Amino acid sequence: MNNTFTENKLSNLKSEKLDWEIVRADMKNKLGVDIYESWLKKIVFVEEFHNYVLLSVPTRFIRDWITSRYLDQILQSLKNHKREIIRIEFKIDSQNLKNQQGDENLNQLKKKENISFIRESSLQYNRIDPNKTFENFVTGSSNKLAFEASLKVSENVSNYNPLYIYGGVGMGKTHLLNSIGFELKKNNTVMFISAERFMYQFVKSIKSNDMVKFKEYFRNTNVLLIDDIQFMNGKEAMQEEFFHTFNALKEKGSKIIVSADRPPNRLSRIQERIKSRFSGGLVVDIQKPDYELRKKIVSKKIEEFNNLYSDGVKISKEIEDFISKEITASIRELVGAINRIFSFSRIYTKAPNLSESKVILKDLLNLNENKVTIDLIQTLVCKFFKISKNEMLSSRRSRYLVRPRQIGIYLTKILTAKSLPEIGREFSNRDHTTIIHSVKTIEKLKEKDPTMVENINKLKNQILYNNTEDEI
Repeated sequence: MNNTFTENKLSNLKSEKLDWEIVRADMKNKLGVDIYESWLKKIVFVEEFHNYVLLSVPTRFIRDWITSRYLDQILQSLKNHKREIIRIEFKIDSQNLKNQQGDENLNQLKKKENISFIRESSLQYNRIDPNKTFENFVTGSSNKLAFEASLKVSENVSNYNPLYIYGGVGMGKTHLLNSIGFELKKNNTVMFISAERFMYQFVKSIKSNDMVKFKEYFRNTNVLLIDDIQFMNGKEAMQEEFFHTFNALKEKGSKIIVSADRPPNRLSRIQERIKSRFSGGLVVDIQKPDYELRKKIVSKKIEEFNNLYSDGVKISKEIEDFISKEITASIRELVGAINRIFSFSRIYTKAPNLSESKVILKDLLNLNENKVTIDLIQTLVCKFFKISKNEMLSSRRSRYLVRPRQIGIYLTKILTAKSLPEIGREFSNRDHTTIIHSVKTIEKLKEKDPTMVENINKLKNQILYNNTEDEI
């Protein structure tokens, strides 16, 4: 009976015609009004076939943008309303753009105030962060050249244009661009924008038939700072506009400062003439911070926290040195590590010891997580409590065996990604309910037994860092 009901329901669902307006409402709800108004509103439903739908968009650029970012969500919305739809086809229909522009122009005439969308958005996108200045940028051998070049640009004593700064994620590129903008905005018109936001403004100006204002706005600035230029890759129409904007600004003597994650000659899917313009200025890189720079940054950040929370817990020099030595990937991760340590201190009103710090910063440290196996955990727990592995895995219920067994199960649960059934199998085919009971038992004991907490931390330290100095 139930099967018949389900089959009838599916049959009715398949026979219903797709209601595009419901799908649009669903996309608007799931992806938000901003994304819908900027991109998805331009999609026009054309035709429905057996297992796919044909949609049209005004330009290739809009099609590529939608398919690269929102196609999965759109398909899911379609499947929610008609399950047999498994794909979407797009076609380009420039007539849609004319119709939509006509509608939008009519709406603009109805507005009481004629304010350019770019000027409205500049309030949102062109904010210089007063907390990122040259004064609080910590320098070392890895970033000194980029710092000095940025400083000279802001002091109007440099002859190179553009300034191109590149380096890995979290190395301080955006901080330097912000610092330049902060200094120059006192006497200049400054535009500080990411490549992605530049692209957003460009597309919006095309859709609203407002390219004249777009050109005027970006070409009348005295200083143009563009962050993460690598995200302009593959967008031919926008690269064309950026190229002409670049030339217009350079001809009138405006300063251009660009950041990227790689040097100009390694930018992918960027026009050669644009890469050539970038290479024609000063190209400087920010390398990974060395130990001395990391130490200076850690000391400065800890000093800032101590000044901010004068009654807070003081971080030991041992922890300072540990963070400076072990967090090597980027400055951003270094600052993030300090934030975590201080958060722990404020929550527990005590500074973490070295073992606790290693656990807090586990995912930031240069460790091979694959080294943490159930066999390793079992071996170290048995060694710690001076029992054999056969005893741990046996069915015996002696207290001196039960507790180490529960601790081994608890550590396996928190230090590996193994499921409960997998953990049970590795502990002599124990049921998953036994695994849950063991984990909950240890968690309760930790709340009232300081010795248990200390032992767990020592074992974590040994398991994660192969450190045996804390052994009993």
